[in-house]
Amino acid sequence: MKKTCLLLLLAVAFSEQLIAQELLTLENAISTALEKNFAIKIARSREAIAQNDNTRGNAGMLPVVNGTTQANFNTNSVNQEFFPVGTATRPPLIQSGVHNRNSNSGVNLVWTVFDGMGMFATAERLREIVQLGKTNVEINIENTAAQVASAYYDIIRQKQRLDNLKNAQEISNTRLELAKANYEVGTTSKSEYLAAQVDFNADQAAVVAQEQLLKNAKVNLNTLMLRDFGADFSVPDTIVFRTDMQLAALQERLMSQNPNLVAANQNRRITAIAEREARATRLPQVDLLGGYQYNTINNEAGFGIKSSRTGSLNYGARLTMPIFDGFNQRRREQNAKINTYIAEYQEGELKNQLLSFLERTYITYQNSIQLFGFEEKNLKIARQNVDLAFERYRVGNSTAIEFREAQRNAVATESRLIEAAFNVKITEIELLRLSSSIVEEVK
Repeated sequence: MKKTCLLLLLAVAFSEQLIAQELLTLENAISTALEKNFAIKIARSREAIAQNDNTRGNAGMLPVVNGTTQANFNTNSVNQEFFPVGTATRPPLIQSGVHNRNSNSGVNLVWTVFDGMGMFATAERLREIVQLGKTNVEINIENTAAQVASAYYDIIRQKQRLDNLKNAQEISNTRLELAKANYEVGTTSKSEYLAAQVDFNADQAAVVAQEQLLKNAKVNLNTLMLRDFGADFSVPDTIVFRTDMQLAALQERLMSQNPNLVAANQNRRITAIAEREARATRLPQVDLLGGYQYNTINNEAGFGIKSSRTGSLNYGARLTMPIFDGFNQRRREQNAKINTYIAEYQEGELKNQLLSFLERTYITYQNSIQLFGFEEKNLKIARQNVDLAFERYRVGNSTAIEFREAQRNAVATESRLIEAAFNVKITEIELLRLSSSIVEEVK
């Protein structure tokens, strides 16, 4: 009765532990990571800067108006003696603490109305930079989603490995109990009993090491999600993967939607616009000028004007024609054209690398699917072999060495099956990332 109650209490405690553990889905993991990821926040901040810079004023299309004001204060001492004029003599002028005040205020306007169409090229470049900022955000989102998905399925893989090793440990424990019982009744030797203990201890050590790998995998995912590293959670027991992905469709999506390739194309367009900006400075520039000045003068002593108030309005136009600048104009145009070539080369190189990587990843994907099919069949055979070997060992028709070898083969086969399933899923995730389908299709 006491034993039954103890088992019930243990079952209740175990069930409460499972309930307390969070069941983390891949969708929740990705959404949490996308919300908190620092790289995405940085990319969004840079996009916001690009949006702020995308104005007509920054492109040079609007006038520039400056207002200035200046006030000057002087304190003077005067000691002046005058020449006589005829028989008239003027007495000396002696003063101290004489204050003179004058001020100057004005508003000036400069409006460039023509600069060789350079301002329109600049405005277009600023718009392209905004689009590039959005593309960079998308790149970080897709990379983060792929990293989270890979880390998530790595946890499932480590969990499956742990279950596999625990099953092997249970078999070793059964063998140990059987060897102990046989030794106690004298049907087997002590060396066989000790060998069963060694194998059981080895399986225990393997379980402990695998538990550590599982914990590390969870820490890795928690790190990507930017939450408590030690937060525990549960995941599904199996890895479900697709087998219907087609290379032609993936290539088409990569060429049209891959954000890295889109960003390379945007960079090429930006350099082409910069080339137009460089050529624009070869043409004349026309500016409209205007201003208003207001001056005041207040003198307490001296000759001439005692006080004055003047205001003046000025306006006009200015034409600036570049004639010779030491061949720097030609140098700037040549460098801008070279930068355009570089951007084209970079786009072509990236396209070639992405297509090559897609091809190799797809080959790995297909081979992993085939290996999974092979190992799935092998595992059925290996498990049957373990059952037969254990039954023969139990009745004394097989040695412990033969049974242990069958057990090892089963563990190794299941490990290969787990790795094959994981490899299929990882290559599937990479194919989805390359084809810019990772966020909406990853499962």
